[in-house]
Amino acid sequence: MVLALVLALLLALHDHLPAAGGLRSLVATVLPWFGLALAALGLLAVLRRTVLGGVAVLFATGAWLWVCLPFLTPASSGEGDLVVVLHNVADTNTDPTWTARVLLAPEPDVVTLVEVTPELAEAFASSFAEALPHFALQGTVGVWSRHPITRAEPVDLRPPGTDASWDRGLRVVVDAPGAPGLAVYAVHLPSVRLGPQGLTSGPRDHSLRRLGEVLAADGAPIVVVGGDFNTVLADRAFDPVLAHVATPPGSLGFTFPARLPGVRIDHVLVRGAEITGISTLGRTASDHLPVVADVALPPG
Repeated sequence: MVLALVLALLLALHDHLPAAGGLRSLVATVLPWFGLALAALGLLAVLRRTVLGGVAVLFATGAWLWVCLPFLTPASSGEGDLVVVLHNVADTNTDPTWTARVLLAPEPDVVTLVEVTPELAEAFASSFAEALPHFALQGTVGVWSRHPITRAEPVDLRPPGTDASWDRGLRVVVDAPGAPGLAVYAVHLPSVRLGPQGLTSGPRDHSLRRLGEVLAADGAPIVVVGGDFNTVLADRAFDPVLAHVATPPGSLGFTFPARLPGVRIDHVLVRGAEITGISTLGRTASDHLPVVADVALPPG
C-alpha cells in the first residue's frame, strides 16, 4: 500500500521534483513504465486479499492514467503536404545503404540526420542523390531536401565549457511549394550521463534553453525542427522548446534503444503548420529508430 501511494505522489508531483541530479528528468522519462509496477502491486494486493492495498493501487492507477494517457493515446494519422523524416544515424553505423533505404521508404520531402560523420555524409549524399539532391551539413548534423535549400547557417547550442568542436545545430531555408521560407532545423542535444552526483542533465538543459531562445527569435512563418533531444515530452526541461514548436504527445513511438525501444527522445516539432501523423520507421544500422511525420501546411 505504501509503495502504491509513493508512486501516486511521484506521478502527481513529477513536475515539481527538484532538477538537481537529474531526478525530475529521470522520473519523467520512466513515467509510462510505472504502469508495470502498478500492475505488479495490483496482483500482489489480489493475492494477499488486502482491501486497503487494492484501493491504494486503484488510486495510483488513476494518477498514472491522468498523467500518462495523453502520451499513450495513438497520435492522429492523416496525410500531410510535407513528409519529414528524422534519424540519429549513429556515428558507428556500418550500413548506411540499408539505413538510407529505410529512410527513403516513406518518400520524404525533408530528412534531418544527426551523428553524421564525414564518411556517413558521403554515403548518404550518394544514396539520397536522386530523391533528395539538395543538402547542407554542419558539424555532425545535416538536412537533405527534395526542394532547393536557399540558405544554411550554424546554430550554436553549445553548453558552457564546450569548445567549438561540439557542433550540433543547423538551420536551413527550403524553397518548398506552399511553404516559402520554410525553416528546417537539425539538432542534437547533449546526452544525459550517470555520474557521482546523479544524472548530468545540466548541459542538455542549457542547450534546450538556448534552442528555445533561437526559436523565439526565428521569424520564419513555418518552422520544422528534427532532432535527438535526449529527453521526453513530459520533461519540464523541454518546456523552453515546446513554448515555440509542438508535436503530438500521443503514440507509443519509442525510439531508443532500437532493439527494445523504451523511451521517445527523437522528435519532429513544428510551428506555423500541423503534424497530422507521426510514427517510427523500421530498424536501421543505428541504435535509434527513425521518426516520420506528415506535416500539413496552412492554406495558401
